[in-house]
Amino acid sequence: MSEKAIKSPCVANCKNEDGLCSGCYRTMEEIRQWRHYTDQQREQIMQRLSGTETSHACPQCGEPTYCGISAGQSDCWCFHVSTREKTGATHCLCRRCLCQQPLR
Repeated sequence: MSEKAIKSPCVANCKNEDGLCSGCYRTMEEIRQWRHYTDQQREQIMQRLSGTETSHACPQCGEPTYCGISAGQSDCWCFHVSTREKTGATHCLCRRCLCQQPLR
């Protein structure tokens, strides 16, 4: 019996940038838990990574991004990475831009 392949946004260019992969932009927690997530949970994360599911535009690059707090949730992916320098923006940066921000 063959196992079903698990979809993943991994691009095989992994580098842990203080809690965020600079290849696929998943948090280290998302990567660690990936095989335990349901197909629906993995799909939701991939939609957020691709900008299909968004809450706002990134104030730095203008690309669509997702923030759990902006979407009315009590948690956000950015709570699970090292704290970066504040930008003065009123909304969260996208994962790519946050990955490039210096640590606080």
